[in-house]
Amino acid sequence: MARDDEMLKDWWNEAYSGPVSFMRFPFSKDLEKADIAILGVPYDLGTTNRPGARFGPRAMREQSTLTGEFDYGLWPWDYHIAEYHTVIDCGDICNFVAYPKRMNKELEATVDKIIESDTVCFSMGGDHFITLPLLRSHVRKHGPLALVHFDAHTDTWVDDDYNHGTMFYHAIKEGLLDIEHSIQIGIRTPNPETHDIEIIYADELDEMKASEVAKRIKDRVGENKAYLTFDIDFLDPAYAPGTGTPVAGGPTVMMGRKILKGITGLNIVGADLVEIAPAYDPIGSITAVAGATLGGDILYLLSEALRK
Repeated sequence: MARDDEMLKDWWNEAYSGPVSFMRFPFSKDLEKADIAILGVPYDLGTTNRPGARFGPRAMREQSTLTGEFDYGLWPWDYHIAEYHTVIDCGDICNFVAYPKRMNKELEATVDKIIESDTVCFSMGGDHFITLPLLRSHVRKHGPLALVHFDAHTDTWVDDDYNHGTMFYHAIKEGLLDIEHSIQIGIRTPNPETHDIEIIYADELDEMKASEVAKRIKDRVGENKAYLTFDIDFLDPAYAPGTGTPVAGGPTVMMGRKILKGITGLNIVGADLVEIAPAYDPIGSITAVAGATLGGDILYLLSEALRK
């Protein structure tokens, strides 16, 4: 679509002023003309360690007023998403109060509506459990999906309980994942059950160039439809201390960004970024800054997939 100067005209405001929507995209519930919808999911009752990720969407929006400040786009991307697509911030889904079963039902219904309108959904958590209902909605439209999973944990623990460490085990049991084309990157916690998902462990990742990692991901996923999920604890706690289950030995923000840009061209039909718990940041909202930046990169991947 043509560049919408009216939508962009105020994006030169200072980072500390203007609307607190994600990357300054307009707040709207109107899906009729939207290409990409951003949805906050402030839920953290699935955490097994430190709670607080319910404040993640708000923190990401606050810090994204800087990443979305300039009308020429997010560095190093050489265009602004609004040159090609209409992006809206749908706000938060928050009418589930503190009831996990209600959250599942409400989130799936909300995302079903977004996807049925042929709008791509980018969700901001919240703890990582939210990816399970998100996958259910996406699979209803697209069929089983390849999973591109950035994390310190596999989240495939074999357990009948539902939490942010078991949801991909349940996703496998429910037939939501295209296992043959799924891959997990950055794993550095023990779990003997790989479920035949390809894994790039953190020690191997540390020896690789970002371009090599991106190639491994592309080779695994191929042309298949994929869902991308990014747990902020993929990053080393030096760069993302504000999270529920930090694990030392992870990559830098720049490494994460280079990998994301390197997988441009994948057929990504939906995505999320989760597990920012801003209360644990020592100063300067550094985890939310990282999350807002990486979230911007993910929006570009969705934009590139739509254009492809």
